Amino acid sequence: MERNYDFRKRLEVVHKPNRRDSSVRAEAGELKISEDWRIVIDDAASPLLVHTAKDLQDYLFTSMNVSVRLLRVKDIAETAALQELVIVLATSEQLPAIGGKLEKPRSYRIVAQQSRIIVCGYNERGAAQGSYFLEDQMNLREAPVLACSDDTREPLFSPRMAHSGWGLDRYPDSHLNALAHAGIDAIMVFVKDVDETPEGYQDFNYLVDRAELYGLDVYVYSYLISRLHPDDPDAKQYYESTYGRVFKACPRFKGVILVGESCEFPSKDTNTTGKLRLDWPADQPQTKPSPGWWPCQDFPQWLNLLSGTIRAHNPDADIVFWTYNWGWAPKEDRLKLIRALPENITLQVTFEMFEQIRNEHVTHVCVDYTLSNVGPGAYFSSEAEVARERGIKLHAMSNTGGLTWDFGVIPYEPFPGQWNKRHEALKKASEDWGLSGLMESHHFGWWPSFVSEIAKWAYWSPSPTYEEALAMIAKRDFGEAAAPLAVEAWNAWSEAITHYIPTNEDQYGPFRVGPSYPLVFRNAMFKKAVQMPAVKHAMFGNEIVLTDYDPLEDPRQSLGVSRIDVEIRSLERMLELMDTGNELLEEALKRTPDRKREEGVRMFGLGQFIARSIKTTIHVKQWWKLKRQLLSEGDTGKALALMERMEELARREIANAEDTIPLVEADSRLGWEPSMEYMTDTAHLRWKINQVQSVLDSEFAQYRKSLALTDSSH
Repeated sequence: MERNYDFRKRLEVVHKPNRRDSSVRAEAGELKISEDWRIVIDDAASPLLVHTAKDLQDYLFTSMNVSVRLLRVKDIAETAALQELVIVLATSEQLPAIGGKLEKPRSYRIVAQQSRIIVCGYNERGAAQGSYFLEDQMNLREAPVLACSDDTREPLFSPRMAHSGWGLDRYPDSHLNALAHAGIDAIMVFVKDVDETPEGYQDFNYLVDRAELYGLDVYVYSYLISRLHPDDPDAKQYYESTYGRVFKACPRFKGVILVGESCEFPSKDTNTTGKLRLDWPADQPQTKPSPGWWPCQDFPQWLNLLSGTIRAHNPDADIVFWTYNWGWAPKEDRLKLIRALPENITLQVTFEMFEQIRNEHVTHVCVDYTLSNVGPGAYFSSEAEVARERGIKLHAMSNTGGLTWDFGVIPYEPFPGQWNKRHEALKKASEDWGLSGLMESHHFGWWPSFVSEIAKWAYWSPSPTYEEALAMIAKRDFGEAAAPLAVEAWNAWSEAITHYIPTNEDQYGPFRVGPSYPLVFRNAMFKKAVQMPAVKHAMFGNEIVLTDYDPLEDPRQSLGVSRIDVEIRSLERMLELMDTGNELLEEALKRTPDRKREEGVRMFGLGQFIARSIKTTIHVKQWWKLKRQLLSEGDTGKALALMERMEELARREIANAEDTIPLVEADSRLGWEPSMEYMTDTAHLRWKINQVQSVLDSEFAQYRKSLALTDSSH
């Protein structure tokens, strides 16, 4: 049983202890690292390379039970050529004969011989990635054994950006290390001012210092307010006091991410209100979008001012302009903006959003962010095509860190087959449109898992196929006897997510928090709407959870009343497949060696939690239908019959919430999300149980009394 936040203790562990299988022996064509070996770096090695060498030493000791020495030498080239029983970590500059043909940053060459391993990176970051790859291979082999080979590998995407999964904008060294091991090369921090995040003070330069030790860049995710138009007389001075001030204080920030809703400015585009949303009078109806939700014609002017201001302090700063908020807007307006953008910025486009998708006889719109639709969407494709024509650098919001808004309070989505399809689609986008960088998570954060490993394999070349990688991971994590069943379970889960229909009311409702989501009957007069308990310091708390469920209408999709039965049927099929996967994984765990079972049991708990969340969402939709019927039913007998059905449904949902409590008590990461904090821990589940019980005991009792005052016979 874990307390809240105990999951952070597990995140501290980058090198899992005692991974070594003592029965594994080196075969023909393989080498074995023993305690006679040494890790060797040059006397003048950079801090990153020194840190990498220490990390490899710790890995061998912690995971493989092998203690090796770490040495500095004056002539690394001579050591690489002549010394035996050495692991040499170096750069192409230090070993031009080995790495002279490396052309891509972070690429590396590994020459592994019976008595010598040379890891040569294009640069220090490449050498680090090569060292991590040695760990990956030994983990799969479950021994300090490597194949003798000569391999050159290079990354397909950079940057690969992620938010923290430890806590909002919080990056302990261990989490930075885990991110680097997973192939991530950049992190993001929400910025309101110099050394200020939404949660308070943080020393940005110290964060950059520490990130550099792991080969990670740091991007500003802008929360800076833009109150002036570029035409305003004081605009240049104003933006120097905001963006300029931040980059002057921390010039080593890699760049800045600009998204409409977080950094809109008072645009003069007549399609908008011309005011920041926070400045719009509360007593006036808003018939036009705020500037942050429209492809404003003066965004290029604003970007030119911003880029000049920022690059006065960091000439190489990456200015990333993300069009997330207006992917729904007319194509001609969106593309007109892309054609007018400055060439020295990076365009970021969300990969799968805004698609109109047919399900049975109704139309749904793909909302943010989901794995159910692989992508690319027409919104992405159209803007990517123009970016290619313009020669503008292109990034995608891909969520391939392993999580989307499909489920709001889980660590990752265990649907590897669907993730593989996303990876392949992104690689195709790289070929077709020059896609070069990825934003792999938002504030729901990044979590190390077998899914993040699949992404790492997919994003380096050459690599084994998806099927080969999945089989190797399953054997490592579950053992040879159980591995086929684990793969079957993952396949069932991967099919399950294809039956998920992303809607705003679900992603801001029951799927945001799962089984702690309430069943609201009526918000009585003079009483506040039902609100879930929230943590005061959380960036969003309960603000992004809409508790009074109602299908939201949108002119681009079918009416909610038409969609809801289709959604229920699709989710019922999804639940069947999740249950099938859970049964297969439970059987696999029976065949899993004891030393491997802990992680497998936790994965089983995740699968059960997802199933419970689906069940809650089905119940919420059924509750909405019955409530809608009840509140318009004038016949007392029929109304009482509807209430009986609702009571039975409520009791099933109470049982579902009760069944979830052991899951969140066993795994403290379930029920938590960085920007909301805990929303589905034991306390919230008990709150929900009490809330639903109060509907049955109080609100239904009052409603029955009102019904009793009506004589249906007249």
